[in-house]
Amino acid sequence: MSEPKPRRWRRRLSIALAVVLLVAGGLWLGNSSVLWGAGEGRPPLLAHRGIAQTFPLDGVGNDTCTATRIHPPDHGYVENTIVSMRAAFDAGADMVEFDVQLTSDGQLAVFHDSTLECRTDGTGRVADHTLAELRTLDLGYGYTADNGATWPLRGKAVGLLPTAPEVVAAFPGRELLIDLKNNEPADGRALADYLATLPADRLATISVYGGDDSVQAVRDRLAQLRTTSKAIMQDCLIDYLATGWTSHVPDSCHHTELHLPQRYGRYLWGWPNLFADRMRAADTRVILVGGEGPWSEGFDQPEDLDAVPSGWSGWLWTNRVDVIRPLTGG
Repeated sequence: MSEPKPRRWRRRLSIALAVVLLVAGGLWLGNSSVLWGAGEGRPPLLAHRGIAQTFPLDGVGNDTCTATRIHPPDHGYVENTIVSMRAAFDAGADMVEFDVQLTSDGQLAVFHDSTLECRTDGTGRVADHTLAELRTLDLGYGYTADNGATWPLRGKAVGLLPTAPEVVAAFPGRELLIDLKNNEPADGRALADYLATLPADRLATISVYGGDDSVQAVRDRLAQLRTTSKAIMQDCLIDYLATGWTSHVPDSCHHTELHLPQRYGRYLWGWPNLFADRMRAADTRVILVGGEGPWSEGFDQPEDLDAVPSGWSGWLWTNRVDVIRPLTGG
């Protein structure tokens, strides 16, 4: 006598559910930071532009002059100067990031904005000035925390604009991240021409990121250099989403750098610490950036660390390494 159909269907459904649960359990076990991630130690810190002035990000757009909305300063450093970078390393930074763009005479100037009016007493585009002209500027001229009632950094950064070679020479052996501010192949080629003059052991301590076109120009000349861009990160993460459940790290994720907001990371296999461990084994840095909006924020105040995953084993992005390092095992 055959088994009644309802009973057979219930039995098959039970078997199917059991299989689904086993597979789901296996995926969880194989990708759980609780069981496999390192989750211990001192997270390395990337100091964004050295020690910088910070500002609220609400209402910030592409054309916002952030120098005119800084928090009341509790230090006198101006971003992207060798003085601020040295202070960052002295405070415990493991790597310093700085911005680079070409001058009219082909020099690799270290400056963030494409124009001068916001931060300095100059006018016009950086690209339209010689390095000698840029060296005359007061880099702290435009900073105010009270709508122009006071200008606390004026006169403190006159003539302090450095070049990329000067930054590299100032910090021998230290890890540096160069941001190509203009997405122009010419900028990438100029930077690559300079970096190609460095010995292999020094080149191994330098990374480059920026727009897809400028970074590709660097990669075409220096394939061994650690580089990243929006396209590189997207390729890596899309490939990893497809295969990461097996613990496999695709080739697109090898020897690069991922700048990840927490809101994206939580969708990745093995997030947080197992993911960071897998990428580290592939010679790729994972740098956690703060914020939930369109702009990358730093972990700059003690309360910002509440958003960092427990036992985070990757890097942290900060504008205030002097504040954050003592709180992260410095």
